[in-house]
Amino acid sequence: MIFGIFIGLIALQRLAELYIAKQNEKQMKRAGAVEFGENHYRWMVLMHLSFFVVLTIEVVAFTRELSPLWPIWLPLFLIAQIGRVWVIMTLGKHWNTKIIVVPNAEVVIKGPYRYIKHPNYLIVATEIIVISLLFNAYFTAMIFSLLNVWMMSVRIPMEERALKEHTEYSSAFKQK
Repeated sequence: MIFGIFIGLIALQRLAELYIAKQNEKQMKRAGAVEFGENHYRWMVLMHLSFFVVLTIEVVAFTRELSPLWPIWLPLFLIAQIGRVWVIMTLGKHWNTKIIVVPNAEVVIKGPYRYIKHPNYLIVATEIIVISLLFNAYFTAMIFSLLNVWMMSVRIPMEERALKEHTEYSSAFKQK
């Protein structure tokens, strides 16, 4: 019951984020934005959807219970959610689940971007581990952490390249 409610709330959050991303995409493309990484994007979406499917199968099939360490995992999850909202609010109309760059747009170096180049990817990595461990889904935590590392090894260099080619990203982040 707790698991179903928890996953349902996350699903609603993700749907709202996809709506925001689609609206931002339309606005950015009207402003002349260019999209990068279309080939890997569908694999990233599949990975994220598969995470929830495999998590659900592991929790249900192996009757995983809420972890006795939930007082640690739940606050970490909530901190990650605060970070997620902070990222979305900081990037505003430029936030997206895709790599979409408006040429010569001002590079955002405020909010969490004052401290780290790609805070959203750290948040996603944290969520994969914490959500899994919250329900003792160790298999899901291991497999999808590894898949996420692989995905980020493709995505981050592509995003960096796109930003460097079309904005003042290199000079904005030379100290980070």
